[in-house]
Amino acid sequence: MPEMTFTVRWPDGSVEDCYSPSLVVHDHLAVGRTYAVDDFLDRSLTALAAASERVRARFGFACTSAIATAEQLRASSAAYGPGQLVTVLAMHPPLPLTPSPQESR
Repeated sequence: MPEMTFTVRWPDGSVEDCYSPSLVVHDHLAVGRTYAVDDFLDRSLTALAAASERVRARFGFACTSAIATAEQLRASSAAYGPGQLVTVLAMHPPLPLTPSPQESR
């Protein structure tokens, strides 16, 4: 199962690296995009819950690292107002590029 990290900049300028056991975070957040803290937290928690469930489906148990990341994000976000802005700085690994129909000929 491919793991990933995503890096965010909080409203006060601090930067935090976050872990996910699955690339599913790409379905919920985008690099370079800015989100209100409450929206970011909702998207992140949804992604991490899905990632943990993917681990459960494959291995028979939830991912404690995804749960820990969710708790870390809840704690970090509590310092800011719901409308303050969080920016997603990076996601590693990025999603693979899909070749255009012309490139695949």
